[in-house]
Amino acid sequence: MSDPTSYTPPNIWVWNKPSGGRFASINRPVAGPTHDKELPVGKHPLQLYSLATPNGVKVTVMFEELLAAGFTGAEYDAWLVKIDEGEQFGSGFVGVNPNSKIPALVDRSGEKPVRVFESGAILLYLAEKFGAFLPKDHAARTETLSWLFWQMGAGPYLGGGFGHFYAYAPVKIEYAIDRFAMEVKRQLDVLDRRLAESEYLGGSEYSIADMAAWPWYGALALGKVYGAGEFLAVHDYENLQRWTNVIAERPAVKRGRMVNRTFGEPSEQLRERHDASDFDTKTEDKRQPARG
Repeated sequence: MSDPTSYTPPNIWVWNKPSGGRFASINRPVAGPTHDKELPVGKHPLQLYSLATPNGVKVTVMFEELLAAGFTGAEYDAWLVKIDEGEQFGSGFVGVNPNSKIPALVDRSGEKPVRVFESGAILLYLAEKFGAFLPKDHAARTETLSWLFWQMGAGPYLGGGFGHFYAYAPVKIEYAIDRFAMEVKRQLDVLDRRLAESEYLGGSEYSIADMAAWPWYGALALGKVYGAGEFLAVHDYENLQRWTNVIAERPAVKRGRMVNRTFGEPSEQLRERHDASDFDTKTEDKRQPARG
């Protein structure tokens, strides 16, 4: 790759060489499927196709919280989508999410299947479907949704911005890392100030706003993403740390974080989830893919 300080953008950008970095093999400038592959369908009406990235964890945490709260209709199948192998570009997956990003949900409980894509949209869909984790009071609901959409807008700066240039880019570019580190530090300060005045992001109640933000900013606060905890001095944000640790101890969060996980400690992985009893059986066959 050329020296970043000497690069001059062309008049018209053309994709004529690999971009480099960890995800170069699956990056491309066009949408649509690359191959035909139908999605599997399990026994439950709610079918999730995902991976335990922060965006995927949002939704599996929501499902496990709903089940813990007694909503038996929230039973679900969670199918593993191996994004590093390009499974998100299969025709079946693209039919559910034309943007080819995990997570994607199909609700087959009605006369006609309903597709839902984008993690924030899935959280809102499930909250409205079950009447849970979203306040009914108009002002409280509005505050919660504001923080939900804040996370959806802020997250790409943390993941695709800071995370990419700090951890994955083939060349460390000082300007890019400084630019996105500055923005992430600002976001951490936004959260810390909010959590100094409120127990949870939306107010006094745990909600989908917390479920959206915790897999990203909680993981960062715990030092579990990008190896950047010390670099960003995450322990300086005491209110964020308090919120992070409270949520991390929730049993449903611990379960949700395991679903569709293929990395980390084997005891924390449940590659696919098709029944609540899957968490109780920590055998090797349970941790292996249920399909090829």
